[in-house]
Amino acid sequence: MKKILFIINRKAGTDREKRLEGAIRQHLPASDFEVEITHLAYLGHGADLAREAVERGVHTVVAVGGDGSINEIAQGLVGTRTALAILPLGSGNGLARALKIPLDVSKALQLIVQNKQLPIDVGYANEHLFLSNAGVGFDALIADQFRHTKKRGLWGYAKLVIGGFRRYQPAAYSIGIDDKRLQERAFLLTVANGNQFGYEFKLAPQANVFDGQLDVCVMPPVGFFSLLPVSIYSLLGRIDKTRYMKHFTGKEIVVKSEALAYLQVDGDAVALSTGGEVRFKVRPAALVVIVNDKV
Repeated sequence: MKKILFIINRKAGTDREKRLEGAIRQHLPASDFEVEITHLAYLGHGADLAREAVERGVHTVVAVGGDGSINEIAQGLVGTRTALAILPLGSGNGLARALKIPLDVSKALQLIVQNKQLPIDVGYANEHLFLSNAGVGFDALIADQFRHTKKRGLWGYAKLVIGGFRRYQPAAYSIGIDDKRLQERAFLLTVANGNQFGYEFKLAPQANVFDGQLDVCVMPPVGFFSLLPVSIYSLLGRIDKTRYMKHFTGKEIVVKSEALAYLQVDGDAVALSTGGEVRFKVRPAALVVIVNDKV
């Protein structure tokens, strides 16, 4: 009998949570699955719960929430044989979209029953794990502001982008990509593991969590009226074919700038541990994930 641990981010809401637990019991009957449901209680709790689950021989740990919760839980599973499954209840749901995991709860639960497992690459920005992407440019500034706002979701994020755009000063960066050296002034400087930034926006449409490398996306300084075409090209998955994006690939990336002040990993702001420098690296096939057959 397979042991399945569901770790729920309580932001889902009480009524929604009750419906969710009912769906879990329906799709994973007690005759076939030993299901345990628990909740995040503090920052870092997801990683602690995941590590304990590995020690207890749990077959699958299911992250119920958004990219931030998934990232936290994955921290306790990297390098183990315990699989991560995703019930995407967040806003952007970048990793779920990249892995073609349905946003519908019932369909996502069916994938857990089907149990198609594949190891995916993970990335690190200094010591911080990322599954989808990490960045040091304008997106990192907005991530830092977003954690302090009560307006969640796409519109809350969009308002911060529009409000902060005119005040933001793109920085000059020294970028090392394996043996290549670049000097770039950038509005966005994002390192992607997956092709999704969230909400179907794709800064690195060709990025792939199975290819053993990272994609470096450098967006030069752009004017305010470029935000609309940038958004459209990102939604269409064609931004890398336009003048708005420079695209590179590599396994080890070092970014240096005197202006480095913010870092975002999977949409969450984290503190910079090294002044003026961020080192990105890929760890291939390090996390077992339950995926869609279409991947």
